[in-house]
Amino acid sequence: MRLNRSLKVIVCLFLLVSWHTLAQAQPTKIKVGYSAISEVDLPAWVAKETGIFEKNGLDVQLIYFTGGTTAVLALVSGEIPICQVAGPAILNSALRGADILMVAGGATSIDYWLMSRPEIKNAEQLKGGSVGISNFGAAADFVTRYALDKLGLVPGKDVTIVQVGGISDRLGAVFVGKIQATVLSPPVNFIGQRKGLNVLADVAKLGLAFQYTGVATSRRFAREQPDIVRRYVRSQVEAVHRIYTDKQTSLQVLRKYFRGNVEPDLLEKTWELLTERAMFPKKQYPTIDGLKFILAPLAEKDARAKAAKPEDFVDLSFIKELDQSGYIDNLYKR
Repeated sequence: MRLNRSLKVIVCLFLLVSWHTLAQAQPTKIKVGYSAISEVDLPAWVAKETGIFEKNGLDVQLIYFTGGTTAVLALVSGEIPICQVAGPAILNSALRGADILMVAGGATSIDYWLMSRPEIKNAEQLKGGSVGISNFGAAADFVTRYALDKLGLVPGKDVTIVQVGGISDRLGAVFVGKIQATVLSPPVNFIGQRKGLNVLADVAKLGLAFQYTGVATSRRFAREQPDIVRRYVRSQVEAVHRIYTDKQTSLQVLRKYFRGNVEPDLLEKTWELLTERAMFPKKQYPTIDGLKFILAPLAEKDARAKAAKPEDFVDLSFIKELDQSGYIDNLYKR
């Protein structure tokens, strides 16, 4: 009798272990959005291409959305549970009541250059002209206004800000003279410079604290599926580590997602800019100061923004868990 009971216990334990092993062997399928063909989305691309997601039990389908607003709408509607998106889109949506927050910082500084047509060599010559952005309220809009202010120009008075579209659209619009200047990020800014555009301002050198593209999800998903969010955040941290420590893989991934349309030396300059300026913090905390910068102009027009705090838009628990366990420090000791 006792033998039968012991046998039953052993069988049950065997089945439990087998089930757990099988569950681990079958990654969780998940759709993840990203909102730009930009080097700031490199962590998601690297995690996908190097098997980091799979190692952490995730079968990720990356979906490209044209613009942060579209990506956030997909997140809010439940079409995707996690998205790589910039701080302005998160704050604007959350202030309008969307169930959205940031769980990892991604890129916590900016790499934009304000660039002008060849004949415009300084800010004074830009007066009376127009500057192109993607759309109002997007990262390019915030960065453009900041750069113009630092150059002593007043949007709407000295220059006109116009919505043009994505980075390639803006580059083309400058070349044909539809606009006189725009903000561009690597590697497109390097392409523009090579073709004669002038750099009026390297925005990162102006001292801007800015929450750029990071990892967003809904409060509901973080609450109901914390293990999936935890595994995604761990993948994000591991991908950032891979970017810093594996240049060749990073360049290969950039080349693939830019569809081979960028010359190798410009891809290398892009990687060097990312790593030398530490655009991706190793511990991947969102930047509270960067969110504060985004919130400030919104608070001038919106009572909800005025009453809000940067901490209202983030959930630091997943990053803190990795950090306090020593996991991130150990990654960089290997």
